[in-house]
Amino acid sequence: MKVLMIVAYKVECFPTQFLALPMPPALVSKLTHNTDVLIIGGGAAGLSLALRIADKAKVTILSKSSLKQGSTYWAQGGIAAVMDAQDSLQAHVADTLIAGAGLCHADVVEYTVARGRECIDWLVAQGVAFSRQSHDATQDGTEATSTSFHLTKEGGHSHRRVIHADDATGKAVFESLVSQVMQHPNIEFVTNNVAIDLVSGKKLGLPHNRCLGAYVLDEDSGTVTTFNARFTVLATGGASKAYLYTSNPDGASGDGIAMAWRAGCRIANMEFNQFHPTCLHHPQDRNFLITEALRGEGARLLLPNGYRFMPDYHPSAELAPRDIVARAIDAQMKKTGCDCVYLDISHKPREFILKHFPTIHARCLTLGIDICTQQIPVVPAAHYSCGGVMVDRNGQTDLENLYAIGETSFTGLHGANRMASNSLLECFVFAFSAAEHIEKKLHATAGNVQFPHWDDSQVTNSDEDIVIAHNWDEIRRFMWDYVGIVRTNKRLQRAKHRIELLQLEIHEYYSNYKVTTGLLELRNLAVVAELIIASAIARKESRGLHYSLDYPDSLDTIADTVLIPANFIEPA
Repeated sequence: MKVLMIVAYKVECFPTQFLALPMPPALVSKLTHNTDVLIIGGGAAGLSLALRIADKAKVTILSKSSLKQGSTYWAQGGIAAVMDAQDSLQAHVADTLIAGAGLCHADVVEYTVARGRECIDWLVAQGVAFSRQSHDATQDGTEATSTSFHLTKEGGHSHRRVIHADDATGKAVFESLVSQVMQHPNIEFVTNNVAIDLVSGKKLGLPHNRCLGAYVLDEDSGTVTTFNARFTVLATGGASKAYLYTSNPDGASGDGIAMAWRAGCRIANMEFNQFHPTCLHHPQDRNFLITEALRGEGARLLLPNGYRFMPDYHPSAELAPRDIVARAIDAQMKKTGCDCVYLDISHKPREFILKHFPTIHARCLTLGIDICTQQIPVVPAAHYSCGGVMVDRNGQTDLENLYAIGETSFTGLHGANRMASNSLLECFVFAFSAAEHIEKKLHATAGNVQFPHWDDSQVTNSDEDIVIAHNWDEIRRFMWDYVGIVRTNKRLQRAKHRIELLQLEIHEYYSNYKVTTGLLELRNLAVVAELIIASAIARKESRGLHYSLDYPDSLDTIADTVLIPANFIEPA
């Protein structure tokens, strides 16, 4: 039986600079933006939702940096979907439930897997060029056709079901979707704009509490704009930048999760941080992911002395679930004192490697590593957040007209450990369902509510930005040391003490200085770190991605960890 572990927490709201002063009409018009659907985040989930709803509504997509800085663009592996006659929906569901260590919501898994083929067909229609079979036969031995996709196998999967575009699937998907978005007359794409906070009816003292839009910082001008929207969608990705070593780009600072938390939404299962087993270990490149597809095609994990250690840990060896592989590598590094382990695919033909992994080969070659003849140094790195903003099957959060999709959300699909390549599938499935839900509500939802403009007349420009960099570094280091792959009560309490002190410093800084991107990301990162720590402390067992030396066994009672903002602090 699945129950909920509930932890109550206080939540911060707006500082005094939120309260607006009267402004001239001309200035007001420049600082106000009205739209039907505001999508915060320009990755796979946000772009897909925009395209699915744009024929019915005016859509604005906010990206806080350039178009290629999100996680989608750099995703290598692929999308898990049942595409082969030898596979089945039941097998995909079963594999996902096993990987999730008892915490997956079975109804959500079944719903998501069942829509996989629909998502792939839609992506093909958008122009995504997935890899095709080039051999005389398909993987099941039958004759290949011109329409046969090449499917690979990754950790936790019992069949080849990961459809991909060589080893740069994210890039192929992203570029195709962006091309379609840029051509649509109802979609506006705004880059270099950072969301500060959501605005709700409750924050304005209105009788009906719903999301009304957001305050947004224009990085180029330094001004704050009000984005009034009938519907707001959080698609900001994950929060793995809370850790020192991560495969994620710099923007993965948990912005959507932190904003939803401050708006009063429940957050769930933040203790389940997936550490990808194989991130490149090189002084000139510490964020480059080495896709699991290499192991799916036969790459082996070796110690510096050449010993292949994964068969000692799991019958599936290198293709065991990611949490097992990451812990095995971590254990071997601590046991032997080595700085990294090695991934070796050099036993495969050069032609095979160059065809299937051209991106990895090219990147490693720039660092003096020829993967056709040499081993790749790798270490585990924070990669994916299985928890997030609680949503229903439509992507709807606790706050009316606020949606969360993609890695920002907690749908119940992943449980205690995400199975490889289920993440992009989740992006598309819930983008589709959220778009369908918004479309049904369009005509019944009131128009835009004009809310007060941002007032920063009581704050000044900071002359101590070094404080931001220092606090950012401190959070990432103690999260890695105390809340990493293996945890203990003592380490978690140390992390709790540090984040509480830092939260006070950051709140004081935020209340006295004008907002910048660095400050906003630090503020959100601190919130997310605190949520991860609180969730980890609440779980008195080891399950999936959460492994505690103090509680090495799994409990019979299976429970999600749900954090609820207990008290709202109204604007001063």
